[in-house]
Amino acid sequence: EYMGIRHFNSMETRTLSLVLLALAWVAAGEFCSGRPSPNAQQNLNPIDASAPVLVRTAKNAALYTAGSMGTTFNVVHVWGTPYEMGFAQGTIMKTESIAFIDAVYQYIEVQIEMAINGSKDGKLFPQWFVDDVALLGLDAALDLEIAATAIYTPSHFREELRGLADATGLSYGKIERIHLLGELTKGSCSMFGANGGAVAPGLGLLQLRALDWDVDGPFKDFAQITVYHPNSDNGHAFANVGFTAFIGSFSGMSSVSTGTCEIGVAFPDATFGKESRFGIPFTYLLRDLLQYDNSVADAEARITNAHRTCDLILGFGDGKANEFIGIQYSASVANYYNWSDNNPVADWHPRIQNIVYYAMDWLCPNYDEVMAAQLNAGWGSLTAELAIQNVTAITQTGNLFVTYIDYAANAMYQSFYRPDSESSGPTNAFDRVFVKLDMTAVFAVPQPSE
Repeated sequence: EYMGIRHFNSMETRTLSLVLLALAWVAAGEFCSGRPSPNAQQNLNPIDASAPVLVRTAKNAALYTAGSMGTTFNVVHVWGTPYEMGFAQGTIMKTESIAFIDAVYQYIEVQIEMAINGSKDGKLFPQWFVDDVALLGLDAALDLEIAATAIYTPSHFREELRGLADATGLSYGKIERIHLLGELTKGSCSMFGANGGAVAPGLGLLQLRALDWDVDGPFKDFAQITVYHPNSDNGHAFANVGFTAFIGSFSGMSSVSTGTCEIGVAFPDATFGKESRFGIPFTYLLRDLLQYDNSVADAEARITNAHRTCDLILGFGDGKANEFIGIQYSASVANYYNWSDNNPVADWHPRIQNIVYYAMDWLCPNYDEVMAAQLNAGWGSLTAELAIQNVTAITQTGNLFVTYIDYAANAMYQSFYRPDSESSGPTNAFDRVFVKLDMTAVFAVPQPSE
């Protein structure tokens, strides 16, 4: 001290700066909680490159299983018009579709009941929806959400749901209601897109989509990649990563070398503006990006012109141009970022050359810092294999599923949470064996003759 004035050393100055920066961010928006374990281990499992195995076929449908080293999941191919593709999935996966839809509906009922009676904090669903259910009942509350989104929902989704209902014998209304689940809940997910000098020489674009969501519900037991082969006048083929009988999209890759990502934002800042209940459900918009758009420019136009609803971060990659964008998405804004203007800007979310990334939320320092450190450590040599080992495993993101896309190799690396039918091995997708899918071969599967 000199004349009553304290002089800070360099460490104290940096600490004070971080505290002041944190206070500024808290004023703008609350931070997410939680952090990766400091004892997180690398994922050193071998990659399973075995080809999917045909199980059975039906009219306009083929069922394969992928994986032979611990992680296994269904790959379902469907062909035709929207109605025909819905009917095809409902036919070849009838038992599984009925079980999943019934289980999801029961799960929603239980979660809402627990929120209403106070035995659960209700954070899975927004309070306004819990209040609607308490006042109107679950079916009526879900039907209100369907009504709010109906005029913004393209008709081909309703046609596909109708085909699914006719094949399974389930009511159309019940199936449509469970498809609002994504709009009403928010997962804490992660993504990145890396290209140029950040990736190993010759790689092109590498993309991550990690889904961190509820692993107590039925989702882990119905892991599925649905490969759509629509008629030539209705877009292009694409692989939709998700669950049996769920036709919306959380992530996927198309036959024209594009891919999508999504993060639910529970901790926004003021730049997001307002949310809305009136618009296209985001799982339908993400699927339209996969099915119809060929470039980043196409995706930006679709998103800008959409009636958007909730706070999200989206990602869109184009392997033809080796381009990836992050998208700040809400009813109020649609902002597009590359690595050089990637927001938010903070010490815990530093910009990294040739990498757009987000870990778990918009304002999530504890995870962003770890992901940034792992990406920086691998910068210049990033591959899907290296990122599986050191990025998602150490950041501990992607409990329910993890998808990596290597566009240059036209390959998708996939892992899902361990289902209840398995009793040993790691549980979280980021710790399990990844299955490498040759997407050239996947999109070339021939339509059954029956």
